Amino acid sequence: MSFVEYGDTIKDGDTAIVFLGHESMFPVKVQHGTVTQTKYGVIRHSTDLIGKKYGSKVTCSKGGWVFILHPTPELWTMNLPHRTQILYSTDISIITMMLELKPGSIVCESGTGSGSLSHALIRTVAPTGHLYTVEFHQQRAEKAREEFREHGVEHLVTVTNQDVCKNGFGVSDIADAVFLDIPSPWEAIGHAKSALKAEGGRVCSFSPCIEQVQRTCLAMEEYGFTEINTLEILLRVYNVLWDT
Repeated sequence: MSFVEYGDTIKDGDTAIVFLGHESMFPVKVQHGTVTQTKYGVIRHSTDLIGKKYGSKVTCSKGGWVFILHPTPELWTMNLPHRTQILYSTDISIITMMLELKPGSIVCESGTGSGSLSHALIRTVAPTGHLYTVEFHQQRAEKAREEFREHGVEHLVTVTNQDVCKNGFGVSDIADAVFLDIPSPWEAIGHAKSALKAEGGRVCSFSPCIEQVQRTCLAMEEYGFTEINTLEILLRVYNVLWDT
């Protein structure tokens, strides 16, 4: 199982998504001899999951049923264990587009956090690109490495535990894009410029406060960046009803 390569069959050791409904789903690590409890009863991994096709409808011990889905970055964003606040698909989609990422791109990221954006970036740059992600917190960095290994994408990502504002990304002159989601992004703009390739390249900084945005934009101007834009992304859901 890999988050970037679809597999038809559920295997021992896979991460799968148990889908009870659009508002109720959760990830499970498939292990021989293990059982998972749901409100519809027990799912036995050995007989109900391993060897079955992804997308299968599985009947639980109480007679109810669930679907077993292949993991994707979008599903992982909706179900991952939160170690930090995360980015969701609305923001991730515009970030990926504005950074002009594609298969083969080299991208730097800080901080790694819960890995929501990281999984989407890895899927976008695969199979020949690479993600260099920097996380200040040691335990979060170690957990991210563990998840990337379990999800079959460890060959596409390098996780570094250090302060990006002091020590940078650990690479120079190779990145097509840099993404920053840290408290003081203006302090890392110099390192972002050093990581970027000699010509071209894009930087995106995600901040909740306008004061952070102002200081980051000023730092970008000081380091010679051009075409600096600030965007706010809003998602509006319409509920369409029949007028009778």
